[in-house]
Amino acid sequence: MAADKFRFTTVTAVVVANMVGTGVFTSLGFQLLDIQSGFALLMLWAVGGLIAVCGAMTYAELGAALPRSGGEYNFLSRIYHPAAGFVSGWISSTIGFAGPTALAAMTFAAYMLSIFPEFGGPWTERFIAASLVIALSIVHATNRRNSGGLQLAFTILKVIIIIAFVIAAIVLVDTPQPVEFFPKDGDFGVLTSGEFAVSLIYVSYAFAGWNAATYLSSEMENPQRTLPGILLTGTVIVTLMYVALNFAFLYAAPMDSMAGEVEVGYIAAEAAFGTVGGRFTGIVLAMLLISTVSAMVMAGPRVIQMIGEDFPLLSVLGKTNAHGVPAIAIYAQGVITLVFIFSSTFESVLVFSGFTLAINNFATVSSIFVLRWRQPDLPRPYKTFLYPLPPLIFLGLTGWTLGFVTLNRPVEALFGLGIIASGLFFYWVSLRGSQIEH
Repeated sequence: MAADKFRFTTVTAVVVANMVGTGVFTSLGFQLLDIQSGFALLMLWAVGGLIAVCGAMTYAELGAALPRSGGEYNFLSRIYHPAAGFVSGWISSTIGFAGPTALAAMTFAAYMLSIFPEFGGPWTERFIAASLVIALSIVHATNRRNSGGLQLAFTILKVIIIIAFVIAAIVLVDTPQPVEFFPKDGDFGVLTSGEFAVSLIYVSYAFAGWNAATYLSSEMENPQRTLPGILLTGTVIVTLMYVALNFAFLYAAPMDSMAGEVEVGYIAAEAAFGTVGGRFTGIVLAMLLISTVSAMVMAGPRVIQMIGEDFPLLSVLGKTNAHGVPAIAIYAQGVITLVFIFSSTFESVLVFSGFTLAINNFATVSSIFVLRWRQPDLPRPYKTFLYPLPPLIFLGLTGWTLGFVTLNRPVEALFGLGIIASGLFFYWVSLRGSQIEH
């Protein structure tokens, strides 16, 4: 029934909530280790936004032309080969959603325990993170009304709080930090440096999630008409918030105090509002991460569901409950997320997931050229504005980043390639199992 479909505002909220999470509240500390220019740091986020907008414009055409839930799994299966789609779905289900969900839950727990260190312990952080994932999985496995309502409420709260934080930091800080946000000598050299390219890894991870709406296409009202607007609206909103939020961090807190630190939001809040105000703001920022975990618990299992529908050996994953919600897939992703939480450190999850996700997005954006060449007469309710410029910008900047990751972080790159190879292996096993059944 149309009344039970996700609406424009709900799916836009999913896009915003998927993007605004762990990355923007943690990655500035890593960037400050190599870059000390205020202009270059803000340009990092502007370039990250440009990449995301170009990707969203490209995905909008793919999603409008091939409307089905599953995101990259759907696109690559139909444009390249089912094996490519399976590998993409494998990446999304193992790394793309479960990994970042674990990171967001672990960041939530870390923020809470940095504010209330007296409650900390060797397993407390993992227990808090796991409890959040379990609770949200249960809610999202019920029905779309509960799922969509929870997501919309948390996302609106998130946007309001971020805007309020930025305004309060600018108004209440008596002595802003001596950071120059306009270009000065040497800044343009930083923009073409290896340090800038490597820092884009963290920024690209922070922007990951701009494609979230394509995972819900089959459950949206008029996806061919609304999907382009959802992707562009969500991505532009987040880009503006990211630039403003990092401006506020740099305006309020000394660079040295944030360099190498994970909880930059809490550090900036304490510098801007004092110890008590910093604690309160830290709690609020931690609460925002609930929205991020919720969005990924909501969108990610739709990929697992599509794999279950297409491969008989895994058909149990494609089953839905009485409300049409893929409850089994939601719980399956929850289990994978818990494995990450209890077996890996924050850094080990973060390091190679960005690289692997970038490869996934690179292959998908490239597919627009293949689809236009193979099926020029396919109905396209939306065509990428200024084509082929947006996909070329995305591929150029993403390829540049991937090249520097491979050169500077070869171990992480090999881990990412290992995930892809394991996906091909499981595709072969699933295919063989299906053939034996028949």
